[in-house]
Amino acid sequence: MTKPAKPAMRPANTHFSSGPCAKRPGWTLEALSDAPLGRSHRAKIGKTKLKQAIDLTREILEVPADYRIGIVPASDTGAVEMALWSLLGARGVDMLAWESFGAGWVTDVVKQLKLSDVRRLEADYGELPDLSKVDFDRDVVFTWNGTTSGVRVPNADFIPADRKGLTICDATSAAFAQALDFAKLDVVTFSWQKVLGGEGAHGVLILSPRAVERLETYVPAWPLPKIFRMTKGGKLIEGIFTGETINTPSMLCVEDYIDALLWAKSVGGLEGLMARADANAEVIHRFVAANDWIANLAVKPETRSNTSVCLKIADNDVSALDADAQAAFAKGVVALLEKEGVAFDIGHYRDAPSGLRIWAGATIETSDMEALMPWLAWAFETQKATLSQAAA
Repeated sequence: MTKPAKPAMRPANTHFSSGPCAKRPGWTLEALSDAPLGRSHRAKIGKTKLKQAIDLTREILEVPADYRIGIVPASDTGAVEMALWSLLGARGVDMLAWESFGAGWVTDVVKQLKLSDVRRLEADYGELPDLSKVDFDRDVVFTWNGTTSGVRVPNADFIPADRKGLTICDATSAAFAQALDFAKLDVVTFSWQKVLGGEGAHGVLILSPRAVERLETYVPAWPLPKIFRMTKGGKLIEGIFTGETINTPSMLCVEDYIDALLWAKSVGGLEGLMARADANAEVIHRFVAANDWIANLAVKPETRSNTSVCLKIADNDVSALDADAQAAFAKGVVALLEKEGVAFDIGHYRDAPSGLRIWAGATIETSDMEALMPWLAWAFETQKATLSQAAA
């Protein structure tokens, strides 16, 4: 069998990981030279930087003025856990899950918080649950964009404006790339390390007035660790939402986030960021449409992510293999791309179906995504040739 020829073009930036994600174009360490290293985050300069990060977040994400924005510990996971442990238990809760992170929140609520009145609305990878069955008289927890399945809700139309419960939305791979309808969302969480390519370890928690009211009128039946506490004496600790963080943040990471936010402004804010992600995802979708050996894991086009694009190997010979052999084939494709130095960290998430997961967020240049596509074909053909030789 003839050995496939390698493509002539290579991506200039080969970082296609789904988190931490690629830094913004042109990023260098020198961009962080204004970070107040060695200074207290409680000093005026530290508080000023943290408030700047919050204010820019509000501006670029177009967060309503009466919503609070706080920088919290432990990435998006910490932000979600703060919401679950502080807000749930006041009424029944509907838990939506269609990929591993959503399933993790279900586990936390059922096995850790041990709530008794929990409904689980779940779907397999590639699908959404039946959103018409969600009861918004109850609290509702869901991911906007399933990072490990590449399936997102197309919009917030399924959420009523007159809901009685709170909506708690893990938006970590959606924020800054998809239009979040804040009027329909009471809690929104994300981390810097996704669409804006920030450094890890910090999360952002956004609360609606309804969520604040719940915090000030409801006391959970369980003790709360210090890093989860957002009220004191029945009142919201407002300082958390003006830059007085619960624990010590990395001012280097804060500076990096500010740098990313300023870059986001320079490319047109939210509209510009979404357009960049859409263009990158479209490159992949066109490639998939033109090649029958690969398919989008998301079944319905309107639910396909424009950030974490998850793909499966659809070749008949590969599909005929058992699950372990299919996973080995996909890992072989990923390994070839890494060995050639053209794409790093694009394997499927460990709990997801085997295949590829390519980050298409705003920090990726569309020219790099276009350069990557021929390499996907080369890697598949090379791996397929190896499979054929082994079967001969």
